[in-house]
Amino acid sequence: MFSTRRTLVPAGLAFAALLGAATGARAEESTYEVKKTVTPATAGVASKVSVTLVGKNGWHVNEEAPITAAVKADPGVTLPKDKLTRADLAESTKQSARFDISFSAAEPGKKTITAQTRFVMCQEQACKPASETVAFEIDVQAPGAGAKKDEPAAKGKHAKKTATP
Repeated sequence: MFSTRRTLVPAGLAFAALLGAATGARAEESTYEVKKTVTPATAGVASKVSVTLVGKNGWHVNEEAPITAAVKADPGVTLPKDKLTRADLAESTKQSARFDISFSAAEPGKKTITAQTRFVMCQEQACKPASETVAFEIDVQAPGAGAKKDEPAAKGKHAKKTATP
């Protein structure tokens, strides 16, 4: 009986170690990375944000499976489309896929746009579906706000003196 107990304990510990190693390996090895780009926005002017899905660790974006982005925005933000599909991709390669999300804000202030993406990542042996929600925090400026800050530097006295021989 002692030998049976001795056999079970190491096997149990080995199983726990194996389970821990497998769980840790999955957590460390992600199949994709999500990158987001926010460009400056001005109230009343068409702008865009971008979400790019990039394969990692031997995984790539499935070039045939459906890929979508369900888009929502704060009140006062107009979106031409609330659902983007593969046909709307701004860029699509085996390694990455990018959605450019157009919008226009009616007034200045902090605005949020969210995009829930759904896609499929693959490697040689397997594919698996994925979903990621991305939030874009946008600071919408008032029209002309940027020009007023630059004007005094462009109209300085020094600039007039150097321009005349």
